Amino acid sequence: EVQLVESGGGLVHTGGSLRLSCEASGFTFDDYAIGWFRQAPGKAREGVACLSVADDNSAYYLDSVKGRFTISRDAAKNMMYLQMNSLKPEDTAVYRCHAKLLRVDYWGQGTQVTVSS
Repeated sequence: EVQLVESGGGLVHTGGSLRLSCEASGFTFDDYAIGWFRQAPGKAREGVACLSVADDNSAYYLDSVKGRFTISRDAAKNMMYLQMNSLKPEDTAVYRCHAKLLRVDYWGQGTQVTVSS
């Protein structure tokens, strides 16, 4: 069974840090473009960070998280991560990991991140 399972969300104060993890099972990340998306209540889903396989694993970030968030993958563990530093209340959302290869999309179930002011 193909699954993406996130962990690492929680409640932090402004300025705090969290590290989200996403474990893949049933497939390997190797050839997939991977990324993190988030959705806050009443707002549209937005892409936060992605790691492209086609561009030599170049990372791309939402402007509002540049310099604070870092996306990475560990091929040996079949894991992907999102290190989030200097968190702000506006980062509060459900975060989901995503993997895509051609027409195949996999999504995690989501993990809640809440940043208190």
